[in-house]
Amino acid sequence: MKPDLRSAWGKTVLVGDGAMGTYLYQKGFPVGISYEELNLTSPEVIEDVHRSYIEAGAVLLESNTFSANYDKLSKYGLESKVEEINRAGVRIARRAAGTNGYVVGAVGSIRAGKRANLSAAELKKYFGQQIIALLEEDVDGIMLETFYDVEELHLALRTVRKHSKLPVICQLAVDETARTLDGLSLPEAFRILENDGADIIGFNCRTGPNGIKRALKHLQGSLVLPVSVYPNAGVADYVDGEYKYGASPEYFGEMALTFADMGSRIIGGCCGTTPQHIAEIATALQGYIPQPLPVPTSRVVERVQIQEHFGDDTGKSGGEPTLVDLAKERHTVIVELDPPRDLDIAKFMKGAEALRRAGADALTLADNSLAVTRMSNMALGHLVQARTGLRPLVHIACRDRNLIGTQSHLMGFDALGIDHVLAVTGDPARFGDLPGSSSVYDLTSFEIIRMIKQLNDGIAFSGKPLKQKANFVIGAAFNPNVKHLDKAVQRLEKKIASGADYIMTQPVYDCELIANIAKATAHLDIPVFIGVMPLASGRNAEYLHNEVPGIQLSDEVRLRMKGLEGEEGRAEGVAIAKELLDAATEHFNGIYLMTPFMFYDMCVQLLEYVWEKSGRKLSPLFR
Repeated sequence: MKPDLRSAWGKTVLVGDGAMGTYLYQKGFPVGISYEELNLTSPEVIEDVHRSYIEAGAVLLESNTFSANYDKLSKYGLESKVEEINRAGVRIARRAAGTNGYVVGAVGSIRAGKRANLSAAELKKYFGQQIIALLEEDVDGIMLETFYDVEELHLALRTVRKHSKLPVICQLAVDETARTLDGLSLPEAFRILENDGADIIGFNCRTGPNGIKRALKHLQGSLVLPVSVYPNAGVADYVDGEYKYGASPEYFGEMALTFADMGSRIIGGCCGTTPQHIAEIATALQGYIPQPLPVPTSRVVERVQIQEHFGDDTGKSGGEPTLVDLAKERHTVIVELDPPRDLDIAKFMKGAEALRRAGADALTLADNSLAVTRMSNMALGHLVQARTGLRPLVHIACRDRNLIGTQSHLMGFDALGIDHVLAVTGDPARFGDLPGSSSVYDLTSFEIIRMIKQLNDGIAFSGKPLKQKANFVIGAAFNPNVKHLDKAVQRLEKKIASGADYIMTQPVYDCELIANIAKATAHLDIPVFIGVMPLASGRNAEYLHNEVPGIQLSDEVRLRMKGLEGEEGRAEGVAIAKELLDAATEHFNGIYLMTPFMFYDMCVQLLEYVWEKSGRKLSPLFR
C-alpha cells in the first residue's frame, strides 16, 4: 500500500500536476465558461487531462474543483450543483491517479484578490459546503490555493480543521512585494497558518518560478513546515488572439531542483504549464533525496518602520485644521463646483475665487458625476489650491478605475497635498454621455473607504508597506431621501465602521426631514454636512425630482418653483435654500452647498447668509 500523504512528502519531493484551466483553453475550450461544469458534462475530457499529467510523472493530482463553490458557480446558474460537481471532480481524478497516485481536493479563493462584499459567515458557509463534499469522496488531503489574503485563507483552513484531520496544503498568491494583500509579511502569514493547523504552506499562481524563488528567500531561516510551489509559466502574453506563456519546460526542470533545495516538498505548475513542464520537473527530481528542513535561526518577525509626514513643500495641509476639526468648533461650509465639460476653465476658476472670497471652507469637485465626462478633478483641485489657496475636496468614484488606477490616483492626490476626499460608488457608465464605456466597480464604497484608510496606515492596496503614511480625511456619501431613514442610517454606520471621517448628504428640500436626520444621526460621533442645492428654475426642480436618483423635492418646493425661470427662478431658489439653511444650521455645523449650472453667485449669497446668521466675521484675507 502507498504511504499516507504526510509520510510521502517526508521522504521525497512529490511531483504535482500542472494547469487545468489554461490547458483546457489550449485544447479549445473558451474563456468564460465554467471549467468545473465539465466534471458533469465532459468527464472524459477532464480525466484525459489528469491522465496526461500522471503519464508525465505527476503523483499528486488536484481535483478540477478550484472554483466549485456556491458564489462562483452561481454566475453560471450552477449553484445547486456544488456537491455534485465537487464529488464528480474527485472521482474523475481518482480514476486517473490509479492506486499509486494521490488526489487532493482543490479549493480556491472566493474573494480572488478582490474586496468582495462577502461576510465571514457567507465565506464559512460556502467553504464548508464545498469542503464537506470533497471530504466525503475520501480525498487524500485538501489544497487551499491562490489565496491573496491570510484572513480568507484562515477561514478556509479553520473550516477544513473543523471537519477533518487530513493533510492540508495552503498556498498564497503573492507578487514581488512578498506580502499578502492584507499587509502581512510572509513570516507573519506562515506563522498564523502554522498555528491554524496547516501541514504544508507555499505559493502558486500570480508569478513565475523566479518570483516564487524570491518569495522563498524571504522565509529562509524561519521555515518549520515543508513548502509547496506551483508557479505560472511566466507572464501571459496575448499573441494573435491567444494567451501564451513563455517559460519553457526545460526552465521548469532547472528551477525544480532549486525549489527542492529551498525546502519544497511538492512541486507542480499553475497557469500556462502543461504535461511537458511536469515531465521536466519529474525528470529533474528523479533520485533526489531531500535534506531535513533547516532549524529556524529566528522566529522574530521584523516589521517595516513607517514614517509619518506632516506637510512639506508640496502644499500638504500638515498641521492645518481639517474640515472635521472645523465642524466640531463652528459652522463649516463646503461648496461644490462642477468641473467643466470642455477645456475652458476660466469661468470655473473665477467661480472658485468668488467662493473663496465669500468664505467657503473648501471647494468640493465631483468625479464625473452622473457618468458625464468632465475635466479631471485632480488637475482642477491642484489649480484651485495653488491659485486661490482654497482647500480642494475631491470625490473619488469606484466606477472609472480598477484597483491599480484607484491607488495610483490616490497617490497622486497625496503628492499634490490634496488630502480631503469623498468616496462614492459612482453612477453607472451606461447612463452617461459615453454609454458604451465600461463601469469598473472593483471596489464598493465601503471597500474604497477601507483601502484609503489602509494608505493612511502606510500599506498599499497590494499589502506592500509604503515608506510613509498618507493623511487622507475621508468622507462618505449619505442619501436621506428614502422611505426608511433608519435603514439608510444603518448603512451609513457601516461606512463609519469602514473608516469614514465625515458625512456629506444628497441635497435635502424638506425642513422636517432635516430635523429627522438630526435625530437619526445624533448618536454618530463624526460631522454630518447637510446638502443644500439652490434650485435654478421650475424646470430644474422637476428634472431633479423626477429624473435624478437620490434627490426628492417636497410638494411645497415644487409648487413654489413651478413656472419660474431666469433671474426670478434663481431668486426663489435662493430664498428656499435660505429657509433650508435656517433648519440645517439649527441642527448641524456642517453645510454642503451645491452650485447649479455654474451659477456660483447663488452660493456666494448663501455663504454670506450662513456667516451672517452665525456671526462669523471674515478676515480681510478672504476679500
